[in-house]
Amino acid sequence: MTDQTKPQDAKAVAEFEDDRPVHTEPGELPPEVQAPLLPFKGEKPPAPKWFEDAIAQEPERGFVTSLGSRIEVLTWGEVGKPGLLLVHGNSAHADWWSFIAPFLADDFRIASMSLAGMGASDWRETYSFQDFAEDAEAVARATGLYEGGRKPIYVGHSFGGSQVFYAAVKHPERMHAAVMVDTGFGGPPPKEREEMERRMAQVRNIPTPDRPKRVYPTLAAALARFRFMPPQAPGNLFVADFIARRSLKRAPLEDGSGEGWTWMFDPSMWNKLDRSAMNAFVTEAPPKVTTPLAHIYGADSQVIARRQDGQPSPLPKDLIEIAIPDSNHHVMVDQPLALVAALRALLAVWPS
Repeated sequence: MTDQTKPQDAKAVAEFEDDRPVHTEPGELPPEVQAPLLPFKGEKPPAPKWFEDAIAQEPERGFVTSLGSRIEVLTWGEVGKPGLLLVHGNSAHADWWSFIAPFLADDFRIASMSLAGMGASDWRETYSFQDFAEDAEAVARATGLYEGGRKPIYVGHSFGGSQVFYAAVKHPERMHAAVMVDTGFGGPPPKEREEMERRMAQVRNIPTPDRPKRVYPTLAAALARFRFMPPQAPGNLFVADFIARRSLKRAPLEDGSGEGWTWMFDPSMWNKLDRSAMNAFVTEAPPKVTTPLAHIYGADSQVIARRQDGQPSPLPKDLIEIAIPDSNHHVMVDQPLALVAALRALLAVWPS
């Protein structure tokens, strides 16, 4: 993939905020991991033509009402083609698929949704896997994903992949097949979690219900604080920048002097999420899966390495799996064109 530059030692998972000055102490994270966009000072990193052409194919943007909440939806492709529903990861948003979906739109009617509490979707008092499943069905119905002569295929990355898996188990009648992208279950093992929490305490400043999210005075200041967790240098800085810009919204400055920028996701989502349904899949007998399943993952992903090391997983033993070389957890950031190729090849012949 000649258009992409791959930093070394990239690791895994999703973005978070940090109010500390960016520097490196012994044992701390390097600047390219702590603040990958800081050197650009608010300017966009250079991007290849394929990426600029992809994001120029702007989707239709709107909302679907589900369970009394407005759910943000982006759509590409013609109604009447087979349906494809795209679901992002934790603290992310529908635009994480905006440079992937155009490559699939000739063959599919595509909807990318922002989960409740994320993107421009409404926040809720509580969140649950079943509610996310109902939201997905409402989006699929409202955007014409059933109009192509068959039920839609769901595709979900990370946390979104766990939502797709839950829906595939509980509501197989709603989908033709399900594809997970670098999806793990159960979190890191205890020793790894303890070390991760120790290191994260050094660098992060996650907002809590009693401490609102930081409002940054300028877009450049906000972009400088965008990063991934667990820590990784993004595989492509132009992708990280695109995602970061669309992760922000305007908000009043704390001193009342005007407006600044803050992150869009509900900072209390994880605390308000009922995880019992998914926890049962991991701790009890693996659920019966009748929906055709496939899994695309980063060959260097820490999330997947845990499962390969024996961490409990509800995934069936005969699962179709495709590894993307030179990629960590955020496959669409590290190897977007390889992800496109894998999806196109898979969906052309599967499920039979």
